[in-house]
Amino acid sequence: MKIALAQQNYHIGNFESNVNKIIDAIKLAKEAGAELVVFSELCICGYPPRDFLEFGDFINQSYAAIDLVKEEADTIGVLIGAPARNPDLQGKDLFNAAFLLYDKKVQGEVHKTLLPTYDVFDEGRYFEPAYSWNVLEFKGKKLAVTICEDIWNMGSNPLYRTTPMEELIRFAPDVMINLSASPYNYAQDVVRNSIVKAHTLKYQLPMLYCNTVGSQTEIVFDGGSLVYDDAGNKAGELKYFSEDFRVFDLEQLVNQQAAGEQDVTVYYAASEVGVGKNILEYLADEKSIEEIYAALVLGIKDYFTKMGFKKAIIGSSGGIDSAVTIALAVVALGKENVQAVLMPSHYSTSHSVSDAEQLSRNLDNPYNIIAIKNIYDAFLTELDPLFKGLPFSVAEENIQSRTRGNLLMAVANKFGYILLNTSNKSELATGYGTLYGDMAGGLGVLGDVYKTQVYALARYINREKEIIPEHIITKAPSAELRPDQKDSDSLPEYDELDTILFKYIEERQGPKELVAQGFDEILVKRILRMVNMNEYKRNQFCPIIRVSYKAFGVGRRIPIVAKYLS
Repeated sequence: MKIALAQQNYHIGNFESNVNKIIDAIKLAKEAGAELVVFSELCICGYPPRDFLEFGDFINQSYAAIDLVKEEADTIGVLIGAPARNPDLQGKDLFNAAFLLYDKKVQGEVHKTLLPTYDVFDEGRYFEPAYSWNVLEFKGKKLAVTICEDIWNMGSNPLYRTTPMEELIRFAPDVMINLSASPYNYAQDVVRNSIVKAHTLKYQLPMLYCNTVGSQTEIVFDGGSLVYDDAGNKAGELKYFSEDFRVFDLEQLVNQQAAGEQDVTVYYAASEVGVGKNILEYLADEKSIEEIYAALVLGIKDYFTKMGFKKAIIGSSGGIDSAVTIALAVVALGKENVQAVLMPSHYSTSHSVSDAEQLSRNLDNPYNIIAIKNIYDAFLTELDPLFKGLPFSVAEENIQSRTRGNLLMAVANKFGYILLNTSNKSELATGYGTLYGDMAGGLGVLGDVYKTQVYALARYINREKEIIPEHIITKAPSAELRPDQKDSDSLPEYDELDTILFKYIEERQGPKELVAQGFDEILVKRILRMVNMNEYKRNQFCPIIRVSYKAFGVGRRIPIVAKYLS
């Protein structure tokens, strides 16, 4: 039996577009001589649909879309993912389901058992877990069909009490097939391969694993669909960060011999992969930076394409964060669609303006200069009776930042641009930013990228030629909101800061653990206090493109009004 994997980029709620993509792949599979074509989890409606699932009309449109696809499943089997109604009044009203279509009929239905409700996942909110298990019989083969998380209950600390494959193996299946929507982070490919390989070794069956690709607001799906034979050898891996299609011969995946010594290490989560002692090397690892670059470009591109936007506007400060953001946006949207605005103040150095100008000349994207001196002075004049001659403080600094935010949003509103925010994860973690000023934006491009990774991204962008001026990379970072200001005036050095932040945010290590590793106790308490005291700022921030396994936003839910390490 020839089985095709269709790795596609779907648009949540855009049933017409999703159905057209699926039908195109069915036709391609027919031309390639495939007998069965497999799609990804909830491909009919897009993943994650979240509260759209609470609307009856949304579910009705999903079933109508299945009917359209069913008409194309005449001489070929089609495995698609979609929500399914639960006929039992007890429990949630929906299942996360896989449908087997053939001969223009629904030949079988499988329900997801393990419903992730952690990090960016919230499936327990909407779906009822499967309470019975069965294989799908198709052309003399028994298909053990699972959905994404169903195969992830492995490793040293399993999260669930039930393992679906333990139920399905009793039916003596011929092959394992998994429909997935597995988001990207910079260790997920290692985890994913270990999980799929472990299944093939444990159950001595081949597995075909079809993942989705594309960005859905803050979540990026990287593709990388997998096929392993029954001896644990990787037989195929589809492209990362782009759509792909391949056909595999099931007969060539069975009765195989292991190719050399087998590594049976199973990683359930990215955090289990192991960072090692040098976190900075891990964060700036060449492979990770290349992937992060691709994920951010895809995140920007899909956000604009799926929302119907065309042009971005970015505040260009001559600093590294805005430089990297502009360079990424130019790749994602085209140079003509990225408008840079330089907004020098009293405290901007001459090289900040010249560096920003050189960046746009290198990228050939349009830019304008709007000096904020007169606007800033007008604010101070009007506020003078209230400020009563008090010393210069953060209030005056933030007026400059908010002036820039106002200007950017004014231009964005006038011409229909979307403002891309340039704040990085180190700044967001510590609250080093101005609400309604430099924290304004429609999409946070670098919000899940530590400052040390921003520098590594700049080097990656310049890997073939100088795009980001070298001076932007080498000069000391500064907000330039007061004379001779440096980031290090307010924050620890980024090498030490990012190390402690990673251990606290990603690895969830507490102050005692950090101090025991040799970090200064006063410094640890200071950094952790900054993180927890600034949750109210992050709560008002725009969506962030997720690239780590613990990003700010929907995947990290911390109380605002609380007293823990603050």
